[in-house]
Amino acid sequence: MTITYSELRLDLASALAHFLEPDEASAESLRWFEDGFGWDRAKLVSHGGELVSIDTRRQVGQWLRRRRDGEPWAYIVGFSIFRGRRFEVTRDTLIPRPETELVLEVTLEVGRRLKVQRACDIGTGSGILGISLALETDWEISASDISAGALQTARSNAVDLGAQIQFTQGDLLAPIADPLELVVSNPPYVDPADAASLQRELSFEPALALFAEDRGYGLSLKILDQAIRRGARAVVLEIGAGQGAELIARGRALGWQIIHVRQDWAGHDRILIAENESPF
Repeated sequence: MTITYSELRLDLASALAHFLEPDEASAESLRWFEDGFGWDRAKLVSHGGELVSIDTRRQVGQWLRRRRDGEPWAYIVGFSIFRGRRFEVTRDTLIPRPETELVLEVTLEVGRRLKVQRACDIGTGSGILGISLALETDWEISASDISAGALQTARSNAVDLGAQIQFTQGDLLAPIADPLELVVSNPPYVDPADAASLQRELSFEPALALFAEDRGYGLSLKILDQAIRRGARAVVLEIGAGQGAELIARGRALGWQIIHVRQDWAGHDRILIAENESPF
């Protein structure tokens, strides 16, 4: 049986639609061509009538079996795009989300307003925040993660993207040298009690990077506490929907003078910004 690339794309979208919404299935089928074959839409239009090789059909079949089992496409293909850059992702790292780009934008805004010279990315994972900051500013950037596997991936991404950044293994801010200025993190913030209700794709991502004690607040509060004790000027955190009010109250109790939340495109709490007056 012969099949063209255009027919393969339609068959793939139909197969994905058995477990995805139709629009999502169509969009993901195009990503398979872009990420898996290096075919953009223009090439699919101009070369869609070409016949698909047996090896390519076999490869797509292997990918589809893994995807049916719930494995995210980013893990299957081995990378994800964040801010137009290609980042390797593994089962030791979270897959970058679009919302995290908002965290980066706010971090740039806060850091430039405060005229910081140093920033640290806590729980760096694949390195998307720290590496992006290193490439888009002249700040001195450091990053930490408790996971050796995540740090290996982040270091590889930094080399591939030409970013100058100091990576150290350890828990939260412990391995980061003083003085602290700006702290940014996308920490685990999911309540472990919600694990059973999460979409199945999340079961492939590292639990260490998803779940936090104290109903999901634990690690965010530890970062806020450690940062203020060590004299950080500001902290920018990605947070879960609906977590803003409690984090503001508890952050103020820790001594943060200015603390507020910004929402994402859907109107959900997403970014916590905590600042203190400069000691200088």
